[in-house]
Amino acid sequence: MGSVGAFFSSARPTPLPPHPQRTPALKALTIKEFMDADRELKAPEASAALPGGSLRSPRPLGCDRPRRLPPAAAPGKPLTGGGERAVRPSTGSTPSLLAYPVPAELSQPSGKARASERQGWPHQGCSPAAGSSQAHGVPDKAVYSPWTLQPFAREIRTMPFQIASYSDKLGRGAADEEFNELCFEFGLELDEITSEKDIISKEKGEEKAKGASDTVLYKIDVPANRYDLLCLEGLVRGLQVFKERINLPRYEKIIPAQGEGQRLIITEETVQVRPHAVAAVLRNINFTKERYDSFIDLQEKLHQNICRRRALVAIGTHDLDTISGPFTFTAKAPSEIKFKPLNQSQEYTASQIMDLYRTDSHLRHYLHLIENKPLYPVIYDSNGVVLSMPPIINGDHTKISVNTRNVFVECTGTDITKAKIVLDIIVTMFSEYCEKPFSVEAAEVVYPNGKTHIYPELAYRKEKVKPELINKKIGISETPSSLAKLLTRMCLKSHVTGNGNNIEIEIPPTRADIIHACDIVEDAAIAYGYNNIQMTIPKTYTIANQLPLNKLTELLRLDLAAAGFTEALTFALCSQEDIADKLGMDISATKAVRIANPKTAEFQVARTTLLPGLLKTIAANRKMPLPLKLFEISDIVVKDPNTDVGARNYRHFCAVYYNKSPGFEIIHGLLDRVMQLLEVPPNEENGYTIKATEGSAFFPGRCAEIFAKGQSIGKLGVLHPDVITKFELTMPCSALEINIEPFV
Repeated sequence: MGSVGAFFSSARPTPLPPHPQRTPALKALTIKEFMDADRELKAPEASAALPGGSLRSPRPLGCDRPRRLPPAAAPGKPLTGGGERAVRPSTGSTPSLLAYPVPAELSQPSGKARASERQGWPHQGCSPAAGSSQAHGVPDKAVYSPWTLQPFAREIRTMPFQIASYSDKLGRGAADEEFNELCFEFGLELDEITSEKDIISKEKGEEKAKGASDTVLYKIDVPANRYDLLCLEGLVRGLQVFKERINLPRYEKIIPAQGEGQRLIITEETVQVRPHAVAAVLRNINFTKERYDSFIDLQEKLHQNICRRRALVAIGTHDLDTISGPFTFTAKAPSEIKFKPLNQSQEYTASQIMDLYRTDSHLRHYLHLIENKPLYPVIYDSNGVVLSMPPIINGDHTKISVNTRNVFVECTGTDITKAKIVLDIIVTMFSEYCEKPFSVEAAEVVYPNGKTHIYPELAYRKEKVKPELINKKIGISETPSSLAKLLTRMCLKSHVTGNGNNIEIEIPPTRADIIHACDIVEDAAIAYGYNNIQMTIPKTYTIANQLPLNKLTELLRLDLAAAGFTEALTFALCSQEDIADKLGMDISATKAVRIANPKTAEFQVARTTLLPGLLKTIAANRKMPLPLKLFEISDIVVKDPNTDVGARNYRHFCAVYYNKSPGFEIIHGLLDRVMQLLEVPPNEENGYTIKATEGSAFFPGRCAEIFAKGQSIGKLGVLHPDVITKFELTMPCSALEINIEPFV
């Protein structure tokens, strides 16, 4: 999965005046307000620290985190010696800063410009903040993604203190530490405390950061499959349930009377483009500027996450009062589609729209989804008004605003399951602002075969898990009723059935991540608290021992360094040109494993030899004093149909000598030294020999093949001038590469 991080604001605004009447309890709260009330309800001694510091799990269960580059590498500066000219991504390469501006009476008026810009974004539901990079999305298999979110400070009168008084009372340090602990208890992680000004300063310098907001932002890592935590409404609702402040709301699907509801008719022309569509209505919703911004931002994050950048699902939101049903989802030739796109001043045909947005920093990344199709998908109302041309853009006629009261939500896509999940998340997160909270008006979808279906499904399902299984997997001894209470705190309403032999769990429509019993066990572990799980010695003992191949590798590294060579660690992925064209080989002869969806031309295949990586390292360090003597001992990958995965790793040793003279005798001497260390004598019977041969990467007559253990293990020689030139080198170079696995 992929992952998202969120930025939460901790502005210090002017306290709000008292309100004569409290609002209902089911209300979204700001983080500081939530924690302020929590502190009032908790006894001071409840937060006593564990002796010797708390025992903390490195990450919640099932939440691996991508490895970061070393801190020594400054953002945007090359890592010399890495061989691949690796550049540490700057902070600007992360997805856009999605900002919830703070209301004027609560903070500095820093969010007004962003709000006006957001209302002008071309697709309703796709509005990154100003100055952000639109080209970056969430990696397909990443567990976490660095999304940013600045929540708004709301006027919540049910809480005893406002943000400013809370911060003044506790001090910033205490507040930050308490919020850090709350995040960890809930299975999240407070990754960083920063501000918009700090972010811009790091990316573009202090000059560009002048005038930026100093509002404190909390960057929170959220598991990418927790779609219900991608907006402030869902996160605060989850925290309130977790702290047993409120009960989990029950989402209700309201089916209008016959003939009064909205209908979406799908025609058979859509089958080859985007065959699926679902829809719903948020009736009598009450938007504020902050709620509207949150509504738009949630759609953008869903687009980048579960929707796979609109390839699987595209979301459209429309002002229902400006259109009339039934609606028709069909597909037409580009020349037959004509409408005024969102925030444009004139009408365009579909072909002209594609040309118009070909240079748009945001929308151009979605054009490829339909531009080569003979028909483009489009949604009309009963009067022929275009609602949207998914997955590209909405029509300007149906644009929603803060004053919109009825929102028609449609999701079209190629994956019906994902479309239903996305629709459920959107309507459940924002139905609390409807006149009847947590209610959603259903819409009828008519398929080409005449069958109909009512959406959203808002399906509740029940699962049964044995308490013994939960206790065993976590390593605790809780009663069934206690486990049921823990799961209820994680928005999984549970109760004990029978004689305590089972716990029945109700999975709400917001928890699409619950697909197996192990997901339920994980939530129970989070609610129990990782710090509260007692460490125990496993019942079975194993003695850790290094793999023989790895042990041999480490020993060789030490002796090769002692021989005067410097070790390099290069990327396991490279371009096809590196392992084929530059070495004078055909790509088909390399048995290279190709990457199905490479993100860059530099990472197209898995390396079949270590030589290109070392030569690129030398090219990146040409200004260093000569001679340059480098070596690497790492894995290469080649296709092997006899394995279950179709590929096999081999541990190779490669060394390169770069100087004004080729230095073949130095590389030859290094080979002899390695064989001496491996106790392999120089003879044909039970030792090693070298025989003259030819290689495409080597100079004619200056190449030898190495034989040992009755097989060919590699080559050494002087590199061909063409190879040296293609790697942007100017001096002779000798190289040696052998497979060390036969010596284990």
